[in-house]
Amino acid sequence: QVWIVESGGGSVQPGGSLRLSCAASGRTFDITSMGWYRQAPGRQRELVAILTSDTLANYTDSVKGRFTISRDSAENTVNLHMTSLEPEDTAVYYCYVLKVGPIGYWGQGTQVTVSS
Repeated sequence: QVWIVESGGGSVQPGGSLRLSCAASGRTFDITSMGWYRQAPGRQRELVAILTSDTLANYTDSVKGRFTISRDSAENTVNLHMTSLEPEDTAVYYCYVLKVGPIGYWGQGTQVTVSS
């Protein structure tokens, strides 16, 4: 079992920045990937960014150049630094942890609202 705690969501004006943090605990010894997904109202959950190692990252096209994902494998944490935020980034953001199996675990979600 893996437990996930997220923090850092909130409200910001367009062009602003936010930083999301996620910490995994429990049986974390075989984690392979950590990342972030998001789900906007009326839309399917989509990948935002994911790290399959400390340096190998994949981003969805709409956030490339604006969002940066980072991971500390020793601490089992993953962060998402979001800049130049747009109203279209408004969504609930979910931390995702993938273990060998594969077995996936989701955080409870944190709201990000971008509005003037």
